[in-house]
Amino acid sequence: MKRIGIICLLLCLAACSKTISAVNVNMYNADGDMIGTAALSEVKDAVKIKLKVEGIDTGFHGIHIHELPKCKGPAFKSAGNHLNPEDKQHGLMNDKGSHLGDLPNVKADDKGMINAELTVPKATLKEGKTSLLQNDGTSLVITKGIDDGRSQPSGKSGKRIACGVIQEEKQRTNDKGSPTDPTESLDEQDTEK
Repeated sequence: MKRIGIICLLLCLAACSKTISAVNVNMYNADGDMIGTAALSEVKDAVKIKLKVEGIDTGFHGIHIHELPKCKGPAFKSAGNHLNPEDKQHGLMNDKGSHLGDLPNVKADDKGMINAELTVPKATLKEGKTSLLQNDGTSLVITKGIDDGRSQPSGKSGKRIACGVIQEEKQRTNDKGSPTDPTESLDEQDTEK
C-alpha cells in the first residue's frame, strides 16, 4: 500500500511540474513585418527548430539564439548577445567554442525563402542552465551575412535583419534584462555591423 501511495505522489508531482515541449516563434524584419515562423520542439538532448521565413536576400545567412527575449527593430540590438551559458567562445568551427546559441548558416533560395531544420544540441525547453526559456526567454536572430564559424564574438555575420522572441506564450510581453558584454572574457574582438 505504501508503494502505491509513493507512486501516486510521484505521478501527481510530475503532472504538476512545468514542462513545455514546443514553442512557436513569430519572426519579424527590421520594419516590424511578420516574415515567417520558427517552430521549436524538445527532442532527446536538443531542441529542433523548423524555420520558415520569406523576404530574405538570396544566399547564406547567419542565425543565432540570443540571450534576451527582445526584438526591437530596426537593429535588434535589444536581443543582446549570443546565448552562452557555459562561457564558451563563438563559432561552430572553434576548437574552444561554441556558444549554445551558435547555429549553422541557413540559405535563402532565389525567391527569398528560407525553409530549414536546425538542431540546437544540449539545449532544452525545460528548466535548467541550457534552457531557451531561462530568465523569461531568448530570441532567434537572422543576420545579413554568413557566419564564418570562428571570429569573436559573432562570426562577422553582419547586421541583424530578422528577429523572433522565444518565450512561453503567457510571457510574450515581458521586457526584462540587459545585454551582456561578449568581449569581457574574450581575447579577440569583433563587432556585428
